Amino acid sequence: MPKPIETFDLADSFEKIPVKIFEDLYQGSLYAAKTIANLIRERQSDDENVVLGLATGSTPKTLYAELVRMHKEDGLSFKNVITFNLDEYYPIDHDALQSYNCYMQRHLFDHIDIDPNNVHIPNGELPKEKVKQHCTEYELCKCWVLGTMVTSVSMSQARVFIQERD
Repeated sequence: MPKPIETFDLADSFEKIPVKIFEDLYQGSLYAAKTIANLIRERQSDDENVVLGLATGSTPKTLYAELVRMHKEDGLSFKNVITFNLDEYYPIDHDALQSYNCYMQRHLFDHIDIDPNNVHIPNGELPKEKVKQHCTEYELCKCWVLGTMVTSVSMSQARVFIQERD
């Protein structure tokens, strides 16, 4: 597993989130993919599901590519994985090239064995009067079940963060 170039102990910080900084996007993505794969396999051995919160954008593409590689070459199964995406454009067609749904299918879901019923992405096709209720229900559902969150931030270097909820 790649070693972080720097680890900060933020035990006295407000958020108390451990931070690992890697040399480049690839090393960070590899670390994140291996961490997620280990969690998936651990939960599979206990016959439990894993719930992931997923992001879109340029940063997680390398992470998703590594997860796809692990599925195809190492036999990593996603049958026990449930996902929630963080957001979606509105209004947008479900299959529009710019939609996050299309992005996730193209970069991850079309290449792994995840159950389509376990994939949750906000609906960008709803009539305007139903959006608020949909968002409220989606957020409540995410809050109750979300276990591991993959987010990304780009500043001077690309970073991938994983935080597992106890």
